[in-house]
Amino acid sequence: MLQQVNGHSSSSHDQSRVSLREDLQEFLSGAAPLHQLDDLTKVNPVTLETVLRCLQARYMVDTFYTNAGCTLVALNPFKPVPGLYSPELMREYHASSQPQKLKPHIFTVGEQTYRNVKSLIEPVNQSIVVSGESGAGKTWTSRCLMKFYAVVATSPTSWENHKMAERIEQRILNSNPVMEAFGNACTLRNNNSSRFGKFIQLQLNRAQQMTGAAVQTYLLEKTRVACQASSERNFHIFYQICKGASEEERVQWHLPKGSIFSWLPNPERTLEEDCFEVTREAMLHLSIDTPTQNNIFKVRRRAMLLIGRGARQPLS
Repeated sequence: MLQQVNGHSSSSHDQSRVSLREDLQEFLSGAAPLHQLDDLTKVNPVTLETVLRCLQARYMVDTFYTNAGCTLVALNPFKPVPGLYSPELMREYHASSQPQKLKPHIFTVGEQTYRNVKSLIEPVNQSIVVSGESGAGKTWTSRCLMKFYAVVATSPTSWENHKMAERIEQRILNSNPVMEAFGNACTLRNNNSSRFGKFIQLQLNRAQQMTGAAVQTYLLEKTRVACQASSERNFHIFYQICKGASEEERVQWHLPKGSIFSWLPNPERTLEEDCFEVTREAMLHLSIDTPTQNNIFKVRRRAMLLIGRGARQPLS
């Protein structure tokens, strides 16, 4: 007598597993190379192994974008890729009659969204969700989309409109070093990990030309200020202040050299993000003048002293 499991015999269950394994081997050894599959809906059977093998094959030939139906899957190349985000490529996707038939790219998503706005009599807001794990490249993808709209959402006959779009784009990009300084930290998985969410709104007029932008942040991990996991760091701004403050500012902010604080774990690590001058320069571009900056840094300094009170020790 065959044993019944949830209404099915164990024999039929084993046969299904064998059949799935055979389908899997047939797909992986098929005539069509895996790197040519530009849409994961073409993967059959759809299993974790087949999807990852397909993405791996495309990654090995420097193909970092793959469709998954209406979703775009992006892989971080962790290296510069010449021409992958060039203005010429932006214009190619923008000028194409059917951009969805070109190779999968973030510009395809950007162009389709832009056309959705243009095609509607009464414009409806369009949203692009950029999601992924720490280090996946969400910030970079957002920058690429902003650059794309700065190129396509301008009047080719209006130099003034083009310069306005450039100014808007630059102000948005200048906001990144500031938000990253005050909202990013070094974690076990990523040296520049965002500890907050970000919503960027690009505003277009009736002629679909960029006229403004707004940035909102949310869900800031405030507890990191007072408590950090082992081998992780606090927000970048604390390290920037301690490493980049002038001698006069050190005296003013009571930050003598050769001191350590409980709120500043792993200060020996030096990261690219520890550049105080980059943050200050970006704040100036955002019309945050030097006196206002000093007041902001004083607040941060007070937080440091309150959190680290009684924990300050000279370095041996």
